[in-house]
Amino acid sequence: MGRIDTHHHMIPEVYRKALRTAGIGGAGGRDLPQWSPQESLQTMTELGVDTAILSVSAPGTSFLPDAAAAAALARDVNDYGAELMSARFGLFATVPLPHLDAAVAETVRALDELRADGVVLLANNDGVYLGEDGQDPLFAALNERRAVVFIHPAELPGPTVPGVAPWATDFLLDTTRAAFLLVRNGIRQRYPEIRFILSHGGGFVPYASYRMAMAITADTGRDPFEVLDELSSFYFDTALTSSPAALPSLLAFAKPGHITFGSDFPFAPSFVGKMFSDNLDSFPGIDGESLATDFLRRT
Repeated sequence: MGRIDTHHHMIPEVYRKALRTAGIGGAGGRDLPQWSPQESLQTMTELGVDTAILSVSAPGTSFLPDAAAAAALARDVNDYGAELMSARFGLFATVPLPHLDAAVAETVRALDELRADGVVLLANNDGVYLGEDGQDPLFAALNERRAVVFIHPAELPGPTVPGVAPWATDFLLDTTRAAFLLVRNGIRQRYPEIRFILSHGGGFVPYASYRMAMAITADTGRDPFEVLDELSSFYFDTALTSSPAALPSLLAFAKPGHITFGSDFPFAPSFVGKMFSDNLDSFPGIDGESLATDFLRRT
């Protein structure tokens, strides 16, 4: 099995049009880039990627307050992605959270009928975080299917700070908050068959893991080392993370075989992906052959 890119975005025209209609021109403080399947294939060749698992980035469908409209957009996006599924492209299906009933229905359709490789869930959807109370029907459906869940950050609830691009700092905190809640509120224990991938090296999780474990222990009374073991059992992608500063922390923390390749294309241009990919390939202790792929449905 060759290199699989688990953090590779698509921007279907139906999605771009829906964002434009809502007055949204970007994600995380960056303008929406141009994208096509052909551009993805070219970048994949440059990065040595055999298969890219396509997903929609933030804001997903969370900008649509009407459940029916969000579900319709998710369905259109997923049908488009399903048409591209092949040896070269997989799909992490979009789920219309925070509309729970619609999210469960589209999850079941995407995994059972479209045969998607998993789903992408935003760390927060209109201010509602993964791991908060009331999401058990969704996690139960995912657990029953031993689903892969790709957690992607969104903009933090609340105002942005002038001069601070959300993608540069807030996205990392958003992922970290979701991971914290999934462990703190017992989701990982109640639904052990779900394989969660945390974007961008897990945000701050590897670096702040002991601090997080102490807080969870104070809240729940759990053994802190059991909490740390649970935190380290997430999967972590390397998108914008395979740097000399970040990789040592990630390698020291993640369980063996729990690091996946990520490019963040097209939000990260191909030359940026190449810079991080080259550093990953030359870094002691990890290379393209040691990155996790065997948990994906297609294998």
